[in-house]
Amino acid sequence: MGGPGDPPEGTPEGGPVGGEDEYRSVVFDESFVRAARLQESSARERMTDHAPAVRRRPPLRRGLTRQALILVVLILVAFGTAIYMGVRHPYGTDETQQPAEPLRMTVIPLSPQGRVPGAPDAETLFAHSPAAQYEVGAEGIPLPAARSTAHFSDSQVVTALTTAKDYLVRSSLYPEVLDSSEVRPARALLDPGQLDQFDQSVDHPAADGRHAPTGWLVRFDPTRAELADPRIRVQGNLTATETDPATLEVTADHTFVYALRPTGAPAGAQASLFTVRRQLTFRFDRDDLRLHQTQLVVSYVQAGPLSCAEDAADHLHPLLAGQTAKAGGPAGTNPFATDSATALCGTLSTAAEPKL
Repeated sequence: MGGPGDPPEGTPEGGPVGGEDEYRSVVFDESFVRAARLQESSARERMTDHAPAVRRRPPLRRGLTRQALILVVLILVAFGTAIYMGVRHPYGTDETQQPAEPLRMTVIPLSPQGRVPGAPDAETLFAHSPAAQYEVGAEGIPLPAARSTAHFSDSQVVTALTTAKDYLVRSSLYPEVLDSSEVRPARALLDPGQLDQFDQSVDHPAADGRHAPTGWLVRFDPTRAELADPRIRVQGNLTATETDPATLEVTADHTFVYALRPTGAPAGAQASLFTVRRQLTFRFDRDDLRLHQTQLVVSYVQAGPLSCAEDAADHLHPLLAGQTAKAGGPAGTNPFATDSATALCGTLSTAAEPKL
């Protein structure tokens, strides 16, 4: 008698001993069945559809579908475009950025022809001077309409003009700069390539056309004068031009008029006006525009009333109400010495002074 798993008549002759099937190790799991290329039709399908006993199954789709493949391609194209636009400026870039040019400066004292006019009230002085119609503070430094150039966009031109204005405000209007207690507000806007020259000018002033702090800033001798009125009068203009495909240049021409009195004097003390005309040239490469910084390359300053006998390189030493210029003047200029080109002095016109 055969075992429970054997055929009723026993193991067929020639079959494997013990009923072992040589294909028993083959496992027909669900994935194997789904992968079969032929599929037997069910009895219901053969009855209703007259289908053949077997039919060929459609091949399985392996990998990405067409829609998924297209989506992946689009994502890759968009990502590549974003990277390309991020590293390439639409207006082109200058692969060879020029080093910052040193500042060339000229500071000309303007000596009064007589006694400096004064009045107890600063408003009276302003009202009777050429600065009567000037704006107060930064309002006197308006930005012109900005237009794109051949290689710079509207926004880049605006950035250059705004940075130049910021430098003028910080170097000509900030009280802590005017009283010589700070230089950092203006320094922070300079191209790193000019910082050594700026620092040397402040630490070791020299009337050599390169290292006069008054070429960078308006600052008064704190032992001599202080503001009698914080409302500084200003008038001038800014102009932006493209000098080459990699450089924007902004020229500034502004007149600043300060009401001053002796340091420590009471509020009712006589005040006088002090005028500074600053003609500055700013230069910007693309890094400067991106970082909101500038290169100050030319500074031409006229300031008075000053005495030509006093050095105006480190500080401006104003002549105040009732004072007159000291006799004498700067030493002669040696035209063969390239570092001695600042022995200049002018006369302050009476038309520039208040008519009291």
